[in-house]
Amino acid sequence: MSVTGAAAREIETLAYLDVNLEDAPYSIYHGVHWTNVEHGFSAYGEIDFIVVAPNGRVLLIEQKSGFLTETADGLVKRYQGRAKNVRTQILHTIDGLIKRFGNEPGSSPLSIDYVLYCPDYHVRDPHLAGIDPRHIIDAAAKDRLADVIREVLPVHGDDAPDEPGQADDHGAQFDKVTRFLGDTLSLRPDPSAMIGNAAQMVTRLAGGLATWARRLDFSPYRLRVIGTAGSGKTQLALAEYYAAIDAGLRPLYVCFNRPLADHIERLVPAGGRVATFHMLGDALLRAGGVIPDYAAPDVWGQMDTALATATLPAAWQFDVLIVDEGQDFSSAWRDILLRMLKANGRATWLEDPMQNLYGRDMVALDGWVTLHSQTNYRSPRQIVDMLAAIGGGREAVEAGSPFDGADIDVLAYAEGEPAALIAQTKHAITLCLAAGFARQDIAIASFRGREKSALLNLDTLGDAHTLKSFTGAYDVCGKPIFRDGALLAESVYRFKGQSAPAVIFTEIDFAEIDERVFRKLFVGMTRARLKLVLVLSERAAAKLLERI
Repeated sequence: MSVTGAAAREIETLAYLDVNLEDAPYSIYHGVHWTNVEHGFSAYGEIDFIVVAPNGRVLLIEQKSGFLTETADGLVKRYQGRAKNVRTQILHTIDGLIKRFGNEPGSSPLSIDYVLYCPDYHVRDPHLAGIDPRHIIDAAAKDRLADVIREVLPVHGDDAPDEPGQADDHGAQFDKVTRFLGDTLSLRPDPSAMIGNAAQMVTRLAGGLATWARRLDFSPYRLRVIGTAGSGKTQLALAEYYAAIDAGLRPLYVCFNRPLADHIERLVPAGGRVATFHMLGDALLRAGGVIPDYAAPDVWGQMDTALATATLPAAWQFDVLIVDEGQDFSSAWRDILLRMLKANGRATWLEDPMQNLYGRDMVALDGWVTLHSQTNYRSPRQIVDMLAAIGGGREAVEAGSPFDGADIDVLAYAEGEPAALIAQTKHAITLCLAAGFARQDIAIASFRGREKSALLNLDTLGDAHTLKSFTGAYDVCGKPIFRDGALLAESVYRFKGQSAPAVIFTEIDFAEIDERVFRKLFVGMTRARLKLVLVLSERAAAKLLERI
């Protein structure tokens, strides 16, 4: 920029410092404005140059271009008819800077020195200037400015510390000073505040599917939604359920997983029914006087048979049918559920082929209208991008989240060593707690099923972390029995359909990333809304890093 007057002289000095201190490890700030509250009033000032050494020491350079006046009270600079004492101005600036820096949390005292630089004026009597002559560089010595800076802020050799740990102290002080001078706030996210805001924002973004999908008009109403994780399928399902209740109709919401059904039941009003397919079978058997024996190996088949062959009473006819996790249902289940739908009822089938963990063929829904939604609004973009890299040429999922980073941590353990796995999982919990997440905001998802997991059958992880996990048993009413713990721990199969602010995806072990492994990675990683920790075996970590 073209400047004139004193500003031009300062730009010249800046160029001089750039050339003559090019090889020195200093940070130089030019034109630093400061303000401080003193005795209830705001005091302002400007510092021409601040030089910061690697150890955090500071040199303030006050440049006075043009003519100065030497008086009995010291050097004076006149500005538009007003005279300012240079010594008073420098000391006031130093005092303001020290006070401001001292207000920084955890600050050490600011080590500061100063130099008066007068490139256009020769000081005739330095001893009467009111400033230490050693701190004055006038026109006669202006070529020594760079040398004086090196003398005041010495850098010995490679700036090696005099004592052990001193280098760390110097680096920390340098970081504090540079943040302070750069007006950089030292901020950390507050997960407790972010969780609610994130949920509201994602709900609003993903609500588009629920809005325009329900504006479709066709008869009979048979809508199949093929949507990726976080695309808003659950919001559409809940909108259908609420609309049915408001219209005085009876909706039936059927999930594959019991944890998801229990979660949905807590969200919806009375007047409809939320269940898994086998919860319906349990209810039908009990209505006929048969108590299911969950210890029997064929208990699930008994329920399937009962639902397929029994004459359904009027109470089992519904106006609205909503099937969630449809990729896990069979054609036989499809036919049974459609028996429960009134002839003129509405049916919505929600599924995601990428979350098909059981390798089942997609259910044929002939004559149904199909809607595709491939935008993930829930998972931070970093997770979506990582999955795209892992998946290679697979169909891409569009990142629609307002959050870029997911604060992903990757921890490796030696495969075949349960103690190492448990230690790294405990470390992952520590990382989440240190990031500010409460225990109720953290979920542990295992890559393995409950029977083969080294974690899901434990009551605790160490002395500090109790686990809330499914025991594999059911009570007399057919409800699953959970361990009483503070941290939710589920297999990736059971946690599918749910999410948490912070997810620890653990026990990840594989030799190659085939289709089944990728789908499990996809399901587990997309459960995280804000933070994700991956706990992998060393061989799995190596394969993952090859892709990303």
